[in-house]
Amino acid sequence: MDRSPAFLAALASAAVPGLDPVSVEALPSLPGQSFDVAFVQDTEHRRWVVRAPRTDVAGAEMDRAVTLLGLLARRLPFAVPAPKGFVALEEGGRAAVYPYLPGHPLEFGELPPGPGLAAELGRAVAALHNTAPALFEEAGLPAYDADAYRTRRLAELDRAAATGRVPAALLTRWEGALEDVALWRFAATPVHGDLTGDQVLAVFRDERDAATGTVKAMTGWEDAKVADPADDFAALVTEASPEALETVLEAYAHARVERPDPNLMVRARLGAELGLLARLMDALARKDPGAVEVLATQLRRLDDEVHTALDGGDDYRRFSLAPVAVRDRPATPPQLVVDDDDDDVLPEVTDVTEDEPQRGLG
Repeated sequence: MDRSPAFLAALASAAVPGLDPVSVEALPSLPGQSFDVAFVQDTEHRRWVVRAPRTDVAGAEMDRAVTLLGLLARRLPFAVPAPKGFVALEEGGRAAVYPYLPGHPLEFGELPPGPGLAAELGRAVAALHNTAPALFEEAGLPAYDADAYRTRRLAELDRAAATGRVPAALLTRWEGALEDVALWRFAATPVHGDLTGDQVLAVFRDERDAATGTVKAMTGWEDAKVADPADDFAALVTEASPEALETVLEAYAHARVERPDPNLMVRARLGAELGLLARLMDALARKDPGAVEVLATQLRRLDDEVHTALDGGDDYRRFSLAPVAVRDRPATPPQLVVDDDDDDVLPEVTDVTEDEPQRGLG
């Protein structure tokens, strides 16, 4: 269903008393999108966003997110969407209208390292992860512990494998990571669940200097839940430069109430790869052969990239899914050498099998 910009402006007017539209700009309609979205300006020069769900599932997700955002609004150091009105849709459900949040969406690939925007982003994510899980549960959002989330991921992998469109080597790679319990020792936290650059809005003291930016708001909360904190780093680990990612993670670790687990970035990398499977299953569900073929091609390309990198010496920074403690463990135990002059005394041997957690964050 394609709703016209004029129709979306009319929804905004009906939802908020005193909102008299003078201009409207709708986002392009794309296959598989969950919402129709338009930006409306009224006679008082106020800007508004109207979001109309396309499916019953999207409508239910939006309603849960609205409840959550009401609980989070005063607990986060950045803004979140705050609906000012709703209007019922003829086909069921309702559209929400909320004030436009100023700011520029981030390009994670252009995120500058060092003090500034990257550090701000790390602290913003930490603030979200530090919130009480009970707030998410009160809003009716899903909550998983580490083992339940790992089991859920395995079930998703099994469904994708049944399509016959995923390279066998990738299935083996992902299954091995999901069955390695050493990777899945983490404290479940509240997560955004779809933290791409498009969902993070920043403002800048100097528009010519990206380092002067601060995180102003986060949008798109329909995938929020209590789950793996690594989910909110999946886009960053694939798009940001290593230096920018290191800055984000350092600021994040310092701001977290609990120390991040050492395999956070390994699971983030895994989550980014598994994101292709989620999009493939969505394309199959909506019977979009063009999108299915594009995603199948991306999976084959990922398969090639992974094997090229690992055959060249196991690129732990970009492709390895081995737990940090395992990859840092010596291949063979150190030899004990007994001094012949003193058979009763053994020399000191240091056998480090696990690094500090921060080492695994980069």
